[in-house]
Amino acid sequence: MRRSNAEWESILYSGRLHNFVYRFVGDHVTAEDIVQETSLKAFSREDDFKEVASFSTWVFAIAGNLAKTELRRRKKWKMVSIDRDEEGETGSRACLDLPDRSPYPDEVAGSSLADRKIRQAINSLPDIFKQVILLYDVEGMSYQDISGVVDCPMGTIKSRLNRARNLLQEILKNEGRDVGIATK
Repeated sequence: MRRSNAEWESILYSGRLHNFVYRFVGDHVTAEDIVQETSLKAFSREDDFKEVASFSTWVFAIAGNLAKTELRRRKKWKMVSIDRDEEGETGSRACLDLPDRSPYPDEVAGSSLADRKIRQAINSLPDIFKQVILLYDVEGMSYQDISGVVDCPMGTIKSRLNRARNLLQEILKNEGRDVGIATK
C-alpha cells in the first residue's frame, strides 16, 4: 500500500525522528544523515511494510537500527594523533585544522546544568535502555509502539524502562543530584 505524501512528511519531516536520532547519537549532522538514510530505506522498502504496526513505528525502528549501527561504528574508531612531529620543507610544524565542535552560544544559554547532566546520564546508559527511555519519555510513544520499534514484548519494554530509570537515578544521585525520576 503506497503512503501519501502527507503521511511521509508528517513522519520524516516533523522533527520527531530527527530529535529521536539526535538524542541517540548526540550529533545534529549525523542525525540528519541518519534521518535521510531512514527516509531512503523506508521509501525503497515501502512494499515490505506490513500492517502489523503503525507506519511511524516501522520508520522509527529503521531509524533506531541505523542509529545503533552508527554507535557501533564509532566504537571501532581508532584514535590517531592529528599533530605530526615531522617538520615540512618550510621548517614549520604541520597540523590539521579541525572544525570547532563546541556548542553555539544559544545552545549553551538554552540548556541548564541539570538538563545537561540528565542528557549525559541518558547518553551513558546501555543502548537497550537508552532507546526505550528516549522513545517513551522523550518521544512520548506508547509501550505498544516501542514494542514494535524494538521488536520485543511489551513486558520487556516496561522492564527495560524501569531499569533505565533506576540506572538514571543511580547515576544522578552519584553526582549529587536527586531528580526524583519516577519508576513504575
